[in-house]
Amino acid sequence: MSPLPGDRTPMPPAPMRQAANRITDFFEHLTPADIDRLGAFYTPEAYFKDPFNEVRGLTDIGQVFSHMFESLEQPRFMVTGCIVDGSQCFLTWDFLFHFKRHARGTLQTVRGGSHLLFNEAGLVEFHRDYWDAAEELYEKLPLLGSLMRWLKRRARQ
Repeated sequence: MSPLPGDRTPMPPAPMRQAANRITDFFEHLTPADIDRLGAFYTPEAYFKDPFNEVRGLTDIGQVFSHMFESLEQPRFMVTGCIVDGSQCFLTWDFLFHFKRHARGTLQTVRGGSHLLFNEAGLVEFHRDYWDAAEELYEKLPLLGSLMRWLKRRARQ
């Protein structure tokens, strides 16, 4: 799977900024019903990768987002920064949610970033999320969290 498309002519700054604003708004207001509209934001063969998934295509990307809504309570993104350069965009974000099975009343936050590459029509053809699964997620889980914190302390000694 070749994730990054080859060389291309960069989009002009104004359309690129508009594409970045559109995808930011999409992420910040994402609901389960929006998954059917992924084609308005992603190319049919878009590539997506995060610490748990590596998929290509609207159907598989939609399954990643569907799983998020099935597994978590009230998941939502808050975009905290946006850098645009040519046809590339980097978003920083906070992902807020509640676990369904434990610590139910506790709001959880994962901080991360997304590297996006837009095509000439302003659709995402490459989306790679960066976040530390060990620190941001595993340490928050009951049994695994204890082990991860213990390993972290041992590594510092």
